[in-house]
This record gives sequence, structure tokens and C-alpha cells, in this order.
Amino acid sequence: MPDSALLSSAESLDGPLAQLFEMGGPVMVVLAALAVIGFITFLYLMLVGAFYAPRLTRQLKHFMTEWQQTPADAQPEALRQQAGAIGRLNPLLQLVLDTARACQEQRDQTRIRATAARDAQDALQPFEAPLKIIEVIAALAPLLGLLGTVMGMIDAFGAMAASEGRANATQLSGGIYEALTTTAAGLVIAIPFAALAAWIEFRLRRLHATINSTLVTVLNGADGIEFATAGSKTAPEATPEDSSAPQQFTPRSRQRLTHATG
Repeated sequence: MPDSALLSSAESLDGPLAQLFEMGGPVMVVLAALAVIGFITFLYLMLVGAFYAPRLTRQLKHFMTEWQQTPADAQPEALRQQAGAIGRLNPLLQLVLDTARACQEQRDQTRIRATAARDAQDALQPFEAPLKIIEVIAALAPLLGLLGTVMGMIDAFGAMAASEGRANATQLSGGIYEALTTTAAGLVIAIPFAALAAWIEFRLRRLHATINSTLVTVLNGADGIEFATAGSKTAPEATPEDSSAPQQFTPRSRQRLTHATG
């Protein structure tokens, strides 16, 4: 008795699916493959986002506050060790700490900005390919559905032409019904994936804005390090008797020079 019940349930499940694929033809198989690929891509995107998405964590916010107040006393490597293995997967954490350490080491500001821009672009690169796949599926699904409909209509009117116009309305309506099945299937697949693509793109824009604002805060805080370094170096003053001595920059004039050179 249980075997017969299981067999009947399997037949009831396979019946509509088999009939659907039979009605849609090869186009329906392609649409089903696209749906499976899109679902797997979405799961992969959610998994990658859970571990590798740039996040402004509580520890990183605390470091940013300390960096704005006293950038010379901030300790990027200490935060890197405290973050742990999972925390170090956050690309925003690595990006901020690397930029802060480069600023503390008084490296070239142009090179720091170029490196930060490159790393910021690389942080969002793992999400671009899955998003493109979902966008392509959302665009191709209705077109494939329309293709199946056109092919079905061609078969229906081909049968009518072969019968020399003696085909009845029942035969034509059945062919048209089978042809429109692919269009419905294409729209059912395209609509949710189009919504997913729009939502993922919105999330990527938010992440890009977060990365940009965080990097601007780090680079603006680096000015405090430059001023502190410039102020700590005192220049010897030229005596009035020695008029031939070269003019030296005082700390205040060196600050103005730093502003002038950007």
C-alpha cells in the first residue's frame, strides 16, 4: 500500500512536468536550464556576500573614530590581529588598514590614492560576474519564450497548410495554447530574476558608497599625520648678522606649503 501511494504521487508529480516539457518543446528545456543556473548563481552570490561583502563593523567604526582624533597613534596591525580569521575576510577592513598604515609610513599620497582606488574596485569584483549572469537570464528568458511561441505558431499554421485549410478550430486553438506556454514560462522566469538583478545592483551601489566615504575619511585623517610630522621638526633660525644664510621654512610655513601642494 505505501509503495502504490508513493508511485501514484510520483506519477502525479511527473505528469504535469512531463506534459509541460512536451508542450514547450526544446525551448522549455532551455528555459528550465536557465532557471536552475540562475538559482545556483543567486545562492552563490548570497554565500559570497555573507563572507566577502565589505562591511563597516563595530571594530572598524571604533578604529575610524580613533583615526580621526589621533591618526598617528592608531594601530592598524593590532586591529588586524584582533579581527580574527573571519574578520580578515572583510575587504573593507583590509582596505582601511592598508591605507592607514601607508599614510602613517609617509608614503607618496598619489600612490596611496591609486592603490586604494584599485583595491576598492577589486573588493566588488566577485559580485560583478554573478550579477551579470542574473541580468542575462532576466533578458533572455522572455526572448526564448517568444521564440518558443513563434515556433509553435509556425507548426500550427504549417499543419493547417498541410491540411489545405480543413483544420478545425480545436486543432488551431490547441496548437496556439501549446505555443503560448513557452511565453508564460519565460515571463515567470524573467520577472523574479529581473527584480533580483535590480536589488543586487542597488546593494552594490550602497557598498560602493560606503567604501568611498570610508576611504575619504582615512585620507583626510592623514593630513593630521603630515602636520604633526611637520610641526615636530624645528628649523634653525638665521641670525640677523648672517644675511647670506639660506632661508629656512618654519613649522607654520611648512604647513602652508603642505596645503599648497595638496
